[in-house]
Amino acid sequence: CVVKDTANRMKTAFLHSAGLSGEPAARIAGLAARCTAFTHAACHGRKAARIAAQPARARASVRMASELEQLQKYTVIVADTGDIDSIKQYTPTDGTTNPSLIYQAAQMPEYKALVDEAVNYGKSHAGPGASTDDIVEIVRDKLFALFGAEIGKIVPGYVSIEVDARLSFDVEKSVKKAYRLLELAEESGLPRERVLIKLATTWEGCRVAALLEKQGIRCNMTLLFSLVQAVAAAEAGATLISPFVGRILDWYKKALGVNSIPIEEDPGVVSVRQIHEYYKCFGYDTIVMGASFRSKDEVLALAGCDRLTISPKLLKELKDGTGEVVRRLGPPELCSAERVMADEASFRYAMNQDAMATEKLAEGIRGFAKDTESLNAQLAALVTAAEAVHI
Repeated sequence: CVVKDTANRMKTAFLHSAGLSGEPAARIAGLAARCTAFTHAACHGRKAARIAAQPARARASVRMASELEQLQKYTVIVADTGDIDSIKQYTPTDGTTNPSLIYQAAQMPEYKALVDEAVNYGKSHAGPGASTDDIVEIVRDKLFALFGAEIGKIVPGYVSIEVDARLSFDVEKSVKKAYRLLELAEESGLPRERVLIKLATTWEGCRVAALLEKQGIRCNMTLLFSLVQAVAAAEAGATLISPFVGRILDWYKKALGVNSIPIEEDPGVVSVRQIHEYYKCFGYDTIVMGASFRSKDEVLALAGCDRLTISPKLLKELKDGTGEVVRRLGPPELCSAERVMADEASFRYAMNQDAMATEKLAEGIRGFAKDTESLNAQLAALVTAAEAVHI
């Protein structure tokens, strides 16, 4: 130890320069020896502390798994966005969009090329004498397909493309639109077997799903807020359902006049757990994909759900978080669920009795319809401007 060697040299030098001997020298030598012993112990103590600290530092250097990585062990993660750059950051398995997300993305400069491509497609594929509205419909459908195809280049699994919400009560037109979206998706490079046709979970939407699924076209039932909707969708053979966790919470917070509800009592979380248990108890193959989350806690409270579709904001929080993620959903040990009737009369009556589900379904359809109309207005302006250039 450097300190010990220095003390010895100081002791020798001091005795020699002072010319001391006998008892004074012995006393000084004793003091120096004690000093040397102390410094020797301190030196070795520090060395031992350094050695003991090494495993702790080694452990600290091992990166903790993020909450997102832990969650992916139990649940398939789906990106809930039309922002392609955001999807690239979080390596989800599937991707999903809706009119609101596409409307937002279509206004971003980085996606101008996709919008322009859709506009040019609409102009070149519209028949003679087509109105601006006719061209806009072609443009919009192509734009949805293009965004879906771009997302499909990033995710290895399904990509959901939504049927116009304004057709939520029209079986024939919804079926026709679904086929058109599939055609455009394939044309844009996204194979139809990777497309989920997204439909509102109305009674009519379930009938559309039943028809399409029989033709091998997979469906994602959205705007789902109740068990009877989930049962009707499963009975129709839908591939996947998207129960809306956060919107259910929103309704109950407003109805109860509270700012928050404990996570274990969160009505949205409780609803998805109930649906998940019901499906597993009665052997339905329909995938449960929780959607519309308001917080990271809601997401983690459903760890183990088949799939969860999560916004970029919450994906970032999960990626940055390092807390322990515990599986919360799995095959129930004991099935206590009772059968729910989901024929048309039972469906409509159950929805009538559920104010939350009825109001949120109607509100959701209105919201998606409004954003579709806003997107149409944006596209109509672009179509008109493009036509003016060619006059």
